Amino acid sequence: MVTIFLTFLLVLTALAASATLAKRLSVAPAIVFLIVGIILAFLPGFPRIEMKPEGILLLVLPPLIYSSGVSMSWREFKANLRPIGLLAIGCVIFTTVLVAAAAHYALGLPWSVGFVLGAIVSPPDVVAPLAIAKRLKLPHRILVILEGEGLANDATALILYRFAVLAVSTGTFSLPPAAGTFVAIIIGEILFGIAVGWLSLRLRQWAHDPRVEISLSLLTPYLAFWVPEHFHGSGVIATVVTGLYVSWNGPLLISSKTRLQGIFFWDFTIWLIEGVLFLMIGFQLRLLMEKSKALPVSEILTAIAIVSAIVVIARFLWVFPGTYLPRLLSKRVAARDAKPPWRYIVVIGFTGIRGVVSLAVALALPLTLPNGQDFPYRDLILLVTFGVIIFTLIGIGLTLPLLVKLLGLSEHGHLEAVREREAEIAARREILESARESLDRIIKERNLPEGLARFLEARHETRMRALPEPPREEGQFTPATQGAALVREIITIERTCLHRLLREGKITDETRRRIERDLDLEEAVVDNREKNDPL
Repeated sequence: MVTIFLTFLLVLTALAASATLAKRLSVAPAIVFLIVGIILAFLPGFPRIEMKPEGILLLVLPPLIYSSGVSMSWREFKANLRPIGLLAIGCVIFTTVLVAAAAHYALGLPWSVGFVLGAIVSPPDVVAPLAIAKRLKLPHRILVILEGEGLANDATALILYRFAVLAVSTGTFSLPPAAGTFVAIIIGEILFGIAVGWLSLRLRQWAHDPRVEISLSLLTPYLAFWVPEHFHGSGVIATVVTGLYVSWNGPLLISSKTRLQGIFFWDFTIWLIEGVLFLMIGFQLRLLMEKSKALPVSEILTAIAIVSAIVVIARFLWVFPGTYLPRLLSKRVAARDAKPPWRYIVVIGFTGIRGVVSLAVALALPLTLPNGQDFPYRDLILLVTFGVIIFTLIGIGLTLPLLVKLLGLSEHGHLEAVREREAEIAARREILESARESLDRIIKERNLPEGLARFLEARHETRMRALPEPPREEGQFTPATQGAALVREIITIERTCLHRLLREGKITDETRRRIERDLDLEEAVVDNREKNDPL
């Protein structure tokens, strides 16, 4: 027990050091986590840490997917449902078929084994691509499509994977029943996800206690995932739908206390899970190499190179027809959704990074078939999957910033951020004007005392004066950027005075905590406004 705890502390230390290094180097943390994990795995004396696939699929994947679903806008998801569906379903199936064909004709694998390998490596990761893309300030629609794809593609891949493993185990496969099962799983999980989302919000509303509500929010993804998984579904679709339902219906049902505490809880939890997962991927390289010493190195490298090339090429072969053909075939689609710039399509095609789910599914392959024979080519599948993850994460992750710069998409993202900031300021102004009208009516109708009326009016005027004017010119500083440093300086002075009063015994620790919380909330408001200012 002590050894396990010490190993956990060692992993946390590596995680903190890797995250700090990534920030210093301005590199996506997932890349640094993976490289550090590989280095540590080969250090003499470093404990052998083996990733349990059932732990990834059943314990770690549900909160990752649910959190992404909650942070995703249902309105934007629905508006981009066609491109998301084409990538999450169409591109995954297309890539699986191409990998299976390449594995059969180029590597000599049976078709059924090729489909197993294709289903494993076909879905891009839900975490790494979006984390890298967000750092590059890409246009918002690209981020929405990548996030939506990452949410849904694992479901397609896991269903294909189960069909392929069944075909290897039994030696038979029938397309019509498989297609019917696929559709039934999707419909059933959508309905179940809505039911879990509704139940979760009602229970949290009844609890009316932030600690209980956050506990229920943590249980929600496991209920949404485990039940369909038990009945041989994927669990992914239900979890995604639950997250989207909570995202759309939760704002008016979740209290402010719960929201403030929940944001910190989920932000730290997801950061911890993602970091540990990519470190764990790196730790597996040594174990995989030890398990597959019987395979020739040239055979392994050739297989990795071929499959890596196929997954990259297949995505490009899919995204361009998937973008232009619907608009050519349907005038309604062309009228409703203008053709995106070709630069957008190139970036979406290039951002196909594989990650932890692919490795977890590969590790979950059965060791033997029902007849007692070894699962064919299991070690080769594991090594190829790991090679594809390393190639796409490091190769694409490091070259994507250069591609975005060459295409000039960072400028697109900047202009979009400026427009979004203008819309935010306009929305804040409209909200305050609406509140002012209601305030005047409340003061008249309820005959409020003059002191109370002046207090409410002063509060409103203070918020109105603090509202910045929309930025108009490049390089123009807004009050948010000009005043943030000064506000922080004043808050620091107030904190110093607060702790002096505490040391002198003039206030209690409880009083200090209450005042400190107000200062923390004010500083968080400043950070939020400065962070969202694009200039």
